[in-house]
Amino acid sequence: MILAYFRAIILYLVLIVSVRLMGKRQIGQMEAGEFVVAMVIADLAAVPMQDSSIPLLSGLVPLLTVVGLELVLSFLLLKCVWLRKLLCGMPVILIDNGKVLPENLRRTRLTLDELISHLRQKDILNLNTVQYAILETDGNLSVFPYPEYQPASAGDAGISPPGQSMPVTIIADGRLSREELLRSGKDMPWLRKILGQHRARQETTLLLTVDSEENVIWIGKSDR
Repeated sequence: MILAYFRAIILYLVLIVSVRLMGKRQIGQMEAGEFVVAMVIADLAAVPMQDSSIPLLSGLVPLLTVVGLELVLSFLLLKCVWLRKLLCGMPVILIDNGKVLPENLRRTRLTLDELISHLRQKDILNLNTVQYAILETDGNLSVFPYPEYQPASAGDAGISPPGQSMPVTIIADGRLSREELLRSGKDMPWLRKILGQHRARQETTLLLTVDSEENVIWIGKSDR
């Protein structure tokens, strides 16, 4: 019985790591943990169904172990940022302000041809019209064309729109990212000033972002 528990747990963790190593494009619409759970549960359920010599309890124990482990991990992912980064990964910028980042393509196991294929699926034929392209944790590609090339764009009307910039997430669900705060060029006095303007604390902030144009978005937890 104990061996069945440990075998299920080890298999679950090994499969998650394996899927993460294969790259996000192997996952499709699901996160790594969701993909592994679906695959493992299907296999674990099939074995006792096909082999009657295996006691039903022996088939249920690892299956329920995987389900229970997924529920526990789902709870931990909500509370623990570093664990969420480890198991789910982080969005990866593939095109930054019009520049393709080859090192990030290698990290995500994507070729340039595959990137162009994804852009075509977004109805984009010219790579030069893309300002930002981000590979999300579920394997989907988010694409942001330059303002003048967006659908029903101001460029069609002969208007020169202002530029856009990527917002930086300073606080998410009450947790401060000092790394992102530094990347945004801000400091703790600035953060305290912004929180003071909203009469808020870090713990009561659901989301705080800022971009290079000094546009600040603050959402309190009570505003859900």
